[in-house]
Amino acid sequence: MGMSLASLTAAIQTHIDPDMETITAEGMAEHALGFFGFYDRIIDNALEPTDRNLFYMFQDYDLLTTESEETTLWDGREWRIHYWKFKPEAVNALEKPKKEIVNDDPYAGVYDDVPEGLWRTLSDDDYEEPLF
Repeated sequence: MGMSLASLTAAIQTHIDPDMETITAEGMAEHALGFFGFYDRIIDNALEPTDRNLFYMFQDYDLLTTESEETTLWDGREWRIHYWKFKPEAVNALEKPKKEIVNDDPYAGVYDDVPEGLWRTLSDDDYEEPLF
């Protein structure tokens, strides 16, 4: 499968909640990985509703994806099987530290080189009565 407890724990902390305690993230990761065992996907019918909610949350954060396949039953009916599958490329991308995006304002320091004495300051003599 290529997914380790440590990598999923780090991805959960990085993507879901950076302030989450490691023990909490590790518990979530261990719970999810417990369903997969040595397989890269599991059948949706194996999940309880509370477990499915956790998987939906992981899907919202782009850690899991779903896939389905159809098969024909002996009586001719179509049967659709839904699976959950980890996205290891997404987990690996989340593990890598994100580069801080810096928006450089080209005009941020435009007045830095202007001497302080050049600026006009208001004094009591500069007061003008408003027209209205």
